[in-house]
Amino acid sequence: MTEADRRFMALALALAGRGLGNVWPNPAVGCVIVKDGRIVGRGWTQPGGRPHAERRALDQAGAAARGATAYVTLEPCAHHGKTPPCSEALIAAGVVRVVSALEDPDPRVSGRGHEMLRAAGITVETDVMADQARALQAGFLSRISLGRPWLALKLATSFDGRIALANGQSQWITGAAARARVQALRARFDAVLVGGGTARSDDPLLTVRSFTPLRAPVRVIAAARLDLPRDRLAGSVGQAPLWLVHGPDAPPEARDWWRATGAELIEIAQGDQGLDPQALLQALGTAGLTRVFCEGGGRFAAALMRAGLVDELIGFTAGVVLGGDGRAALGAMDLTALEDAPRYQLSATEVIGGDILHRWRRG
Repeated sequence: MTEADRRFMALALALAGRGLGNVWPNPAVGCVIVKDGRIVGRGWTQPGGRPHAERRALDQAGAAARGATAYVTLEPCAHHGKTPPCSEALIAAGVVRVVSALEDPDPRVSGRGHEMLRAAGITVETDVMADQARALQAGFLSRISLGRPWLALKLATSFDGRIALANGQSQWITGAAARARVQALRARFDAVLVGGGTARSDDPLLTVRSFTPLRAPVRVIAAARLDLPRDRLAGSVGQAPLWLVHGPDAPPEARDWWRATGAELIEIAQGDQGLDPQALLQALGTAGLTRVFCEGGGRFAAALMRAGLVDELIGFTAGVVLGGDGRAALGAMDLTALEDAPRYQLSATEVIGGDILHRWRRG
């Protein structure tokens, strides 16, 4: 691997990031085609998953792709779906070398794309900037390997970890810049998830409001009995998809009413303490979601944490102190030993206006 390989793969990864939140159930892939040290084509997976990154880059390169090197952030597909395989397209275009970051774990591909390229006489190099690609593809990889989407939990808190005063007042703990960043983060995920308690107390829209995303994130609310405020949520189904995850005891009247609004209903198992978190995430994975942005509330988030389903913590911390009588960001975790507490590794920090953004990934 040369320095040029790293440079062009880094560009391909940056392009792939443009697809986050827009391409599920497909992976967000980037492709750069280089000939004689000059970029002749580039592309990334388009909203809805088609066309693929390789197809976009090849169309831009045209005849210049013959004799070129293609840098791809994920193994080119080898199966016929809604479009022909990207491996076939690279072969037909006359590309002589393919540099990829990761093998695609999808059973329909899983090495066959690379094999197809090599069988056609194309030089294939793999695992270039694999760690960076794996981080970018965390959602797709989670859905393929675990059957569930990557789950990020967002918490906006005071310095002492509170989300509201004892009387419930919470607007606003963090500043305008941090709230704008939350809107941008929503757009980079396939879905925004909250529990029924948050929906009942806040009646949130959960839409991206500061700009119009290419593909509106799905709004997912987990409410065992579908006992949710109806006006704002039902009236906004045309703005963004609304999925309601409920238990087997949800009343038929509520089911019929929400279906009539255009909401999609998903029934899952219910445990002693509410909806089964594992069943919830598996259902979302089956539905095609790869990246989910959870915004609470406290009991719901704690249930996800206790079940070991939170892959990333995204914290916005403000320089305000609310005290011990304020409302905690998380519900009870039922821990009796410190070594049992979930631990995460710091991945990024940033000053956002007057607040601190910190991101942590499970080790």
